[in-house]
Amino acid sequence: MAIEVTDRARNRIRELAMKRQTPDHVFRLGVRGGGCSGLSYYVDFAPKAEEKDKVFELGPDGEKVKIVIDRKSYLFLNGTIVDWKSELLKTGFEFTNPLAKTSCSCGESFTV
Repeated sequence: MAIEVTDRARNRIRELAMKRQTPDHVFRLGVRGGGCSGLSYYVDFAPKAEEKDKVFELGPDGEKVKIVIDRKSYLFLNGTIVDWKSELLKTGFEFTNPLAKTSCSCGESFTV
């Protein structure tokens, strides 16, 4: 298994990188302790991947994004689908995680 990023999420990642004027940075996904369900997702941009990161280049040629995940977070994110939602009540990245046993109503934290 791996990580899947939808076209909408990939486009949003590229837009954010350009808006930040950091098109060469990698998009970091991770998991931290906290949130109402125990673990919470986080996203960030980083100048480069760390030595022990899992690195994914996702998307068709010319539209690829580089996603990096630290090894510990990857244990909780393997198989996750990342999407971008822009709706009236919620705008942001949405995670569909097959390893999550429960998640909070906001979708930003989960338990395994």
